[in-house]
Amino acid sequence: MLLVAGLGYAGRAVARAAADAGWQAGGTARDPGSAAPLPGVSVLPFAGAGEAIGRASHLLVTAAPGEGGDPVLAAHGPSIERALVAGTLRWVGYLSTTGVYGDRDGGAVDEATPPAPGQPRSIRRLEAENAWRDCVAGRVALDIFRVGGIYGPGRSAFDDLRAGTARCVVKPGHAFSRIHRDDIARAVCAAIRQDLPPAVRVLHLVDDEAAESAVVTAHAAELLGVAAPPAIPFEEARSRMSPMALSFWAENRRVTNTATKAALGIAWRYPTYWEGLAAILAEEGREGLAQ
Repeated sequence: MLLVAGLGYAGRAVARAAADAGWQAGGTARDPGSAAPLPGVSVLPFAGAGEAIGRASHLLVTAAPGEGGDPVLAAHGPSIERALVAGTLRWVGYLSTTGVYGDRDGGAVDEATPPAPGQPRSIRRLEAENAWRDCVAGRVALDIFRVGGIYGPGRSAFDDLRAGTARCVVKPGHAFSRIHRDDIARAVCAAIRQDLPPAVRVLHLVDDEAAESAVVTAHAAELLGVAAPPAIPFEEARSRMSPMALSFWAENRRVTNTATKAALGIAWRYPTYWEGLAAILAEEGREGLAQ
């Protein structure tokens, strides 16, 4: 059984893909009654997940850490320890962030690069990674997935363009690494199919082409057949950015994925934003959402 601790945007995609692949899949939500149903996936309250953890052979953690640390360990540490001692839990996956590498001034980082987080949220992520390392302590396989900017249906440049909130902020040489939601699911499903030793792997969930934000927005506008927003130099735009947005723009790195794809034996379904955006638009067209 795969249990996804946190049925958010990425977690729901993973749970559904696992169920489609024949896994018994379940996941947690703060309010299961308000969660949209997922075919083949049982949804249970986060607070009551201890029993499900005891039955799970595979546990994927997507919940973000807060000031008090990792919420899954805080709420269910004893249940996880019992499952580890009993030997029922054989694999743990943790969705982290490429932000743990901090600013590299546009330089490349690979899976062996030591982290050096600079933002408070990235520091908390690294602390959570280390808490999971300490928790499993070589008893089961631990895959730490460091994830780039997540996009997909309902969360892409198309939505910003339609809402009139898209901007083409230009900062030459500044690129963001992205990953389509469905390729996160593809990677996790590949990992849980493997028979792994009790060791830690660092895996990069980023596509094959880091790209400037303005370039992606302009391409999305072209696909929609609308005019792209006017280009705005970063130095002009920064005065109107939120502290969160500024923190993203303060860091520049190119995250490689060669070792990850080799370890998982996969290629991305959407290797760049070109394929990813085209697929989103096609899916919206099938569902009657394209405008």
